[in-house]
Amino acid sequence: MTQPQDAASEARPEARPEARPEALPVARPETLPVARPEVLIGPLPGPLVGVDWLAERLGAPGLVLFDASVGAHRAASHRIPGARPFDLDGPLSDHTAPTPHTVPGAPEFTEAMRVLGVEDADTVVVYDGAGIYSSARAWWMLRAMGFDRAAVLDGGLPAWTAAGLPTSATGPAYRGPRGSFTARPRAGLLVDGATIARALADPAAAVLDARTRERFAGTAPEPRPGLRSGHMPGAVNLPFAELQDPSGLMRPAGELRAAFRALTGDRDRLYFSCGSGVTACVLALGADLAGYEEIAVYDGSWSEWGLPGAPGTPSEFPVTTGP
Repeated sequence: MTQPQDAASEARPEARPEARPEALPVARPETLPVARPEVLIGPLPGPLVGVDWLAERLGAPGLVLFDASVGAHRAASHRIPGARPFDLDGPLSDHTAPTPHTVPGAPEFTEAMRVLGVEDADTVVVYDGAGIYSSARAWWMLRAMGFDRAAVLDGGLPAWTAAGLPTSATGPAYRGPRGSFTARPRAGLLVDGATIARALADPAAAVLDARTRERFAGTAPEPRPGLRSGHMPGAVNLPFAELQDPSGLMRPAGELRAAFRALTGDRDRLYFSCGSGVTACVLALGADLAGYEEIAVYDGSWSEWGLPGAPGTPSEFPVTTGP
C-alpha cells in the first residue's frame, strides 16, 4: 500500500499525509470478459486471496468484487474490471452518528448490499487502491453482519497492476439487478468505548492501537480538529503498516503472530482501535491470519475516545502520552 496512516487520514476534507503507492496505478487495457460462466469459484483459501486467485476467477458467476477505496484512490479512474463500489464515505457508514465511519444498522447495510446486487450465496472479494487499507474495513463489516464468504485482495490494486493484470478506465458502478442479501449481525465484533474501557482493565485482554507511533505517543497532532493527543492508558501500539512487507503484501502468518505475541504475551482476547475504525480492521485481518479467534474492533476508535469532555467536565475516557 507510502500508505495512509489510518482512517483519520481519509476524513473529509483532509488529505492523507502518507499514501502507498506513491503514484496512482497506470491503467492497462481491459481484456478480461465481463462474464465467464464456465469458471467455478470454489472455496476461499482464507480471509486473504492473491491476485492470481482473483484473476483466475474474475467474471465467474457468484463472485462479487468490491472496490472499497477512499479519498484520492476512490477518485481515481482505474479499477479492476467489474468492481462495484463499497462506499465507506457514503451509504456504508452511518452519517447520523457523531463519529466518522460508524457501521450502519443491519437494515441499512442489508439495503446497501441489495442495491449492489449481493446474494447470500455469493463470494465477495474486496480491494482498495492503497493496498491493504480500507478494504479490511469492508471485510470486517461483512463479517460483523454475518457474512463469512469474504476476503481481502492481498496488496490491493497496486499488486494487481504490478502483476500486469488488466484495469478498467471506468469508475466502479453497478447497474444490475438487486440482490437478496440479509444482514445477520454478530455481537462482539464491533464494540463501543465502554467495552474497551473494561478490556483495558482485563488481564486476559489486550487493546492494540493501529495509528502511527507519533500519534500514539501524542507528539503528532490528530488530523481531526478538536481531538486530544495521545493514547488509552494500557493500550499498546502496532502501526497497521508494520503488518505488511515493503511491497504492501501481508506478512506470513508466523511473522504476524510473532508481532502480536511480542506486544500481548499470552493474551488471546484482542481489541483493535485506530483513528475511526478503518485501519484497526487491518490489525483484525492480521490477527485472523495469525490464528487468533477472539478479536474485536472499536468502532468509534480515537474519533470517540479522543473527544474532550464537556466544558469544565473531564472526558469519561482517560488519555495518556508517551510511548
